[in-house]
Amino acid sequence: MCTTTLEIPPLQTVVFAQSKRAKRISISIAPFKPFRVAFPPNVSLEKARKHLLEHIDWAKKSLAYVRRVEHEYKAATVNKPMMPKAKAKQILKKRLRELADEHGFEYQKVFIKSQKTRWGSCSDRNNINLNINLVSLSQELIDYVILHELVHTRVKSHSRKFWAQLDKYVGGRARDLQKAVKMHRPRPNA
Repeated sequence: MCTTTLEIPPLQTVVFAQSKRAKRISISIAPFKPFRVAFPPNVSLEKARKHLLEHIDWAKKSLAYVRRVEHEYKAATVNKPMMPKAKAKQILKKRLRELADEHGFEYQKVFIKSQKTRWGSCSDRNNINLNINLVSLSQELIDYVILHELVHTRVKSHSRKFWAQLDKYVGGRARDLQKAVKMHRPRPNA
């Protein structure tokens, strides 16, 4: 794979990556990363650059959105004081029990851990794992992660059935809330 970095004025740094796996030209951006344009080997760098310029309005809107998310994340993680672990565990266990009771879910055990990549998980035995750093998110996102794992006590995959069930508990916003959660990264709790 060949990569080239170019400065595209309204977007700043853009990484152009020629990839054997790319089937078409695709533009992507993620928080704390530069714009990325992937393109197949049979497409020239110039054609990929022109494709990006043809979609510059979309790219500028996307950049503005991602910068806003980055700013909110920095504000939440830098300015928010660390909560004692015991208090964070108490809050998460209490909220899990409240949501399970409210919606008729049953689970076995709950584990609150400091994880680097996951906000939560549900085992085959219906044990719920929650990331202690969930307490740094908004209440809406905390509830979303907890409900996501509770729905896994009934549906063990991310099938259409799973998303339909989850939508019932989050007002039809499961996919939007999932995207919002993905904009945040669990951070180690000191």
